[in-house]
Parts: sequence; C-alpha cells; structure tokens
Amino acid sequence: MSQDSRAKALFKPEFRFGMGGVPLGNEFNKILDRDAEEALAAAWDLGVRYFDVAPWYGFGLSERRFGHFLHNQRRDDFLISSKVGKLFKASRDNAREDYFPLSDSPNDIIFDYTADGVRRSIEDSLQRMGLDSLDVAFVHDISPDFAYFPNGWEEQFAIAEKGAFPALSRMRDEGIIKAWGIGVNCPEPILRVIDVADPDICLCARQYSLVDHKNAVEEVFPAVREKGVSLVIGSALNAGFVSGSPRYNYGPKNHEIPTDAIAKREALRAVAASHGVDLRTAALQFSAAPDVAVALVVGASSAEQISQDYNSMQAKIPAAFWDDLRAKGLIEQAAAIPDGGD
Repeated sequence: MSQDSRAKALFKPEFRFGMGGVPLGNEFNKILDRDAEEALAAAWDLGVRYFDVAPWYGFGLSERRFGHFLHNQRRDDFLISSKVGKLFKASRDNAREDYFPLSDSPNDIIFDYTADGVRRSIEDSLQRMGLDSLDVAFVHDISPDFAYFPNGWEEQFAIAEKGAFPALSRMRDEGIIKAWGIGVNCPEPILRVIDVADPDICLCARQYSLVDHKNAVEEVFPAVREKGVSLVIGSALNAGFVSGSPRYNYGPKNHEIPTDAIAKREALRAVAASHGVDLRTAALQFSAAPDVAVALVVGASSAEQISQDYNSMQAKIPAAFWDDLRAKGLIEQAAAIPDGGD
C-alpha cells in the first residue's frame, strides 16, 4: 500500500478534525487539570476523535492529561498521534523552567533521534497516556526554527535519517504504529524527508494559514503530492495570532510579531468584516481545504475554545468572501478554498 493510501485509509472522515495538545501542556498559560479534563470531555462530546500530542508539550504534561481522559474511552473509537525524538528523565534539579516554566514538570530533556531512542519514546508516551498503542508517530522538531538543539537541526536530522526513519518504517511494518512522518514548523525538513525515507504523513504546522501560505502552495504541496505523502495541517491560527492572541507562532521570541503579519491580519479582518465572516472560522476552513490535507488539528485550552473551533468547521462562508481575498491578493491564486466557496 502506498504512503498516501495508508494515510487516507487511516484518517477516515471522523478523524479529519483533531484537537492538538500544545495549550494543555501549559505552553501559553497555566491550565488547571480540571479545566483540561473539561476541554477534552467537550471535544469528545462534540464528536472529536483525533488527538495530537507530544512529549515536548509541557515536558510530559500534555500526554498525561490527554491520557487521563482517553484511557477511559474505547481504543478503537479514536486516533492518537504523538511525537518522537525527545526523552525525559526525572531530576530534582531539572531545567524545565528554561523551556516550559508553567508546566511544573520534574523532568529534564534528552534529544534522541536514534532507532533505540524512538522506540523508547513511543513506549514512554504509551505509559504516560495509559494506552496500549499509538496510531501515528511524528519525528518532532528536526527543523531550523527549533532553538534548543546543542548542535543544530541538520546534525539531528542526519541521526534520524540513519536511526529514527528506518526504525519507524520497521515499526509500521510490524504493526506497532500505523503510520509515521515528521512534525515540523518549516518546509525544508519535509522536502528532505520525502526524498530520503518513506513517510506516510507529515505534520505541517504554521506553514499553511491565511497569513502565511505562499511557500506551502508553491513548494511543499507539489512535492508531497508527487511523492504520495499526505499532510496533517497544524497551527492554522499561527498559535492564536489570527484570532487575536498577542503572539505569532512558537518559540521563545513569539511575542516579537512581524509588522507584515500584523498588517496582513488587519487586511484580512477588514475583508471578513465587510462580508460578515468570522476570521477564525475562515482561517480554520482555509487550512483544511488542500487536497493533500487529511486532517486539521487545532489546539484548545478550554471547553469553550474547542467548541468554537468545532463549530467554525460547520459554518457557511459566502463565495464572495474568498473571491474578495483573491482579488486583493490576500490569498494565493492557486490556494484551495473550502467546499461551498467555489
């Protein structure tokens, strides 16, 4: 079975809208356990059945919270993806505050993209979540934007090319996981991995939003289409920026918002207001529209937020709105628009 066939068979219609785990790892704000549980319960009640987490999110906190809820659900009813490449060890004198000061984690991090490391990572994730299997494993953050590698992302990628990538292909063939790929915020690693390995699906985060999508349309999408690799689209709101949050994407300097991004958001807001369209709704639907996308995953920190995101996916947007965005050069001419907007 080809890579895209595996991914498309895995991401059935009920799994095409997913909840991401960044906010519940206390990335942006300190979230209480009971609020995290309410957010997950609300997602489940709405019909959300795809969940994407990572050991990195809160140094294990996000996985523990998702697992606390999901281990009580029937395993065949949901799809779960997590990440590999980062291991943790408990340490009284840990450096957690340098990475996730709001997480209260007792852990220190070890970067490990070897074959043994990714097997250990999956085992650790399953133990943290209380689950017996992982559907998709994304090799995490081997990307130019990741600021914490001691020796640069390309050296880590080279380790993964010899270790993580073939190991994950073997684990897929053995049935330990159902699919694998990489999860990154920049295009270069995706373009590279599809040439040197056989991933099924990649998590393409922050690269296909209303604010920033030109490179994805022109380079990433044609390349993965040619190789038969599918995408999960993440961070459609650029870490909440599109919907008004005081940050742009991720990392220690995400409070330094580029002026051109602010200007584009204002232009998008003006067009949305003139058509009576909610900009967050438009942004989510836009990011879910490409033919290479098998799922959209959105982060949420509360029951209200995941409910709003879910309802945005059901809303109708007039075709004239998309026409206006194209006419004003605010979306690429070749960008896909949601069904019903033709």
